[in-house]
Amino acid sequence: MIIGVLLGNIFPELPKILNNNNAGTTNIPLAIGLILMMYPPLAKVNYKLLPKVFKNVKVLFISLVLNWVIGPVLMFVLAILFLQGHPHYMAGLILIGLARCIAMVLVWNDLAEGSAEYGAGLVALNSVFQVFAYSFYAWLFITVLPPYFGFEGSIVDVSIRLVAESVALYLGIPFLLGILSRLILVKMKGIEWYQNVFIPRISPLTLIALLFTIVFMFSLKGEMIVEIPFDVALIAVPLIIYFIVMFLIGFFVSKAAGAPYDRNAAIAFTAAGNNFELAIAVAIAVFGLNSGEAFVGVIGPLIEVPALILLVRVAFWLRKKYYPIVEG
Repeated sequence: MIIGVLLGNIFPELPKILNNNNAGTTNIPLAIGLILMMYPPLAKVNYKLLPKVFKNVKVLFISLVLNWVIGPVLMFVLAILFLQGHPHYMAGLILIGLARCIAMVLVWNDLAEGSAEYGAGLVALNSVFQVFAYSFYAWLFITVLPPYFGFEGSIVDVSIRLVAESVALYLGIPFLLGILSRLILVKMKGIEWYQNVFIPRISPLTLIALLFTIVFMFSLKGEMIVEIPFDVALIAVPLIIYFIVMFLIGFFVSKAAGAPYDRNAAIAFTAAGNNFELAIAVAIAVFGLNSGEAFVGVIGPLIEVPALILLVRVAFWLRKKYYPIVEG
């Protein structure tokens, strides 16, 4: 984070150079970093076990309620409480709350030693919901509900195609790479080689790509963080509260339902994360590149990355406290 901010300030032209590699609202180097980051966790998934995940109705129900009822409502409430004097920031924050995580949650789940199969299964389930529900949710939470609380509603026209493109890019490609890796390499080299040689060899790629992504994101916005720190802090406060509250609700609801730690971690991180790539794309498409809504979308991942890394540490502490290893 510090290196990124320093690079952005020492070399003011750097963000312009990095932004020259855009295709529409997608920054290609950033997209490559995210895909590489998600590839190892998805290569670890035993896809033969996914049907078992989808048969666990209790876990699926908990995840859907957390992601599509509690999450959007909590972000809406936080946006009203903390950003009521900044309507554009408020709308941007609500857009983030509606974009359920489909990408980096796999990284957080992997770092926290959660179930790779449940992480992949829940992400796949929520991505399908996202394609068909995001447009309706945007209309409900940004157009319909704000006037009931004394705020002006905004017209948000989000096409299913835009959401589907985001899902295909940030989830479809790494999913496909993970499936093909397992199918081809297990057939060629055997499961023992795949699990004990190939997976340990590619696993560091997640952390390397994560570090690259952090430096990249913070170098893009390093100058802005220094110039308007108050606005950044204003947006950061409700986001940090959101991440912590969603993670803890997910963890303790799952624990109460009897989920073992690895499944619990998958549910909690799926609930806490958000699809900032989609939120940014929607904000730019609807409100414009230089809008307050797009600004919030850009600040979001700068807050999410360090917050979720810290929650990985919290997950390990909670595992130690609530899931003690029984010796014997």
